[in-house]
Amino acid sequence: MVRVVSVFLPTLATDRVRRADPSLPVETPLVVIARSGSKRWIAAADEVALQLGLHVGMPAAKAQALVQQLIMIDADPVADRTALERLTLWALSQYSPVVAMDPPDGILMDTEGADHLQGGEELMLSGLVNRFRARGLAARAAIADTWGAAHALARTFGRETVIVPRGETAKIVSRLPLSSLRLPVETVAGLRTLGFVTIGDLAGTPRAPLTLRFGPEVGRRLDQMFGRLAEPIDPIRPADLIELHKSFAEPIGAAETIEKYVSRLVRQLCSELEQRGLGVRRADLVVHRVDNTMQALRAGTAKPVRDVAWLMKLFRDRFERIEPGFGIEKLSLAATLVEPLPEVQSASSLIEDQMTDVTPLIDVLGNRGGQRIFRVAPVASDVPERSVQRISPMADEVGATWPQQWPRPPRLLARPEAIEVIALLPDHPPASFTWRGKRRRVKRADGPERIFGEWWKRSAEWVAVRDYFVVEDETGERFWIFRSGDGLDTQTGSHDWFLHGIFA
Repeated sequence: MVRVVSVFLPTLATDRVRRADPSLPVETPLVVIARSGSKRWIAAADEVALQLGLHVGMPAAKAQALVQQLIMIDADPVADRTALERLTLWALSQYSPVVAMDPPDGILMDTEGADHLQGGEELMLSGLVNRFRARGLAARAAIADTWGAAHALARTFGRETVIVPRGETAKIVSRLPLSSLRLPVETVAGLRTLGFVTIGDLAGTPRAPLTLRFGPEVGRRLDQMFGRLAEPIDPIRPADLIELHKSFAEPIGAAETIEKYVSRLVRQLCSELEQRGLGVRRADLVVHRVDNTMQALRAGTAKPVRDVAWLMKLFRDRFERIEPGFGIEKLSLAATLVEPLPEVQSASSLIEDQMTDVTPLIDVLGNRGGQRIFRVAPVASDVPERSVQRISPMADEVGATWPQQWPRPPRLLARPEAIEVIALLPDHPPASFTWRGKRRRVKRADGPERIFGEWWKRSAEWVAVRDYFVVEDETGERFWIFRSGDGLDTQTGSHDWFLHGIFA
């Protein structure tokens, strides 16, 4: 079953204008004005303008009369489309092999077979919205079984993310307003005049009278939204993309036949990459079925490769996901992400101390999905929770090191947990502490190690300190605990105690 993600970028045009001219005041409302002859209306509005009651489609003269100091910029459809195309190409490289523009302010993705690489649908959508926000773009995303449903939910619901469970699309969209059906404004107005309010009202009406009065478009949009009529996504492709195709006069469906032709495409792809001195980091296999639907498989690697056997293994491990249905009429293989890969002299087998390459293991685990593969690296910070970062498993060394004067626990809690402590202030270690309801008597302790706040980052840490102790209880377990403050002056901290790490 197809799963479609629709990303709605409501302020794409205004965000593009602000990025192009950083001198525009952020707190001042901004709208983009479209023209047609003598008519002028709002084509896009930023969050400030929307909160003041302006909306898309409002006449420009009325908007100017309602809001003082309103910034009005003429629309530039070419620049907006270019910005949308750039974002769509970025999404293609990050999320799915099947990504398309949904002008003027949306992106479509078929994530069936690719969402597991992001940790599942929920993590994928939340991460997608957060990454757009980091780019300074407001975004709302919805996932459903059809293009029409995902498009409508992303623009109708006020939440940032909406996930419709598989098979429940019809029940959800029946309550949506007619305006979400992607029909012309005149058609929607005519349907409302007849008393139709929701899509469910329209879906329960005989089709012939509607077709006679409004034409076939109403029925087509209903069938697309409910999944009765296929609506294929035409994926975007960059100009320099390396992509190979294999079409079949007669549809294929046997697993052995699919593997044979995929193997041929992989060999051709690696040959093309070798000629260009490139290696693939992300390869996409798109299966075109005779029922006008597509399936996609994505294989990622930790470093650039062009090894035929290894790429085939990554795809072969996921061939069971392919559902040929009534047959496959075309296979496409694309190198979505490539990097330079020069020829390297292989080491002699006489050398016994060769480095073990863990890249194959990383590739296998990464393509299984469910969680992201990473390794931790030090950050130049004395504050423990700021001294760790996640980096790519094959990234270069960052150059920083952790403090060596005092031991650090191999397990650092996500956030310090409050504990109850009996201790003499200001410098004595605890005699006992209670953590997660269990009281522990301290047999041995070492400390304190004083860590100061990073006052150059936040003024609130100007006088903040922590005193850390390594303590061992009567069972031999060792913990890393700290007192907030120096034990004398409350300005340096609350004097509450926390458990921050556990030693092996």
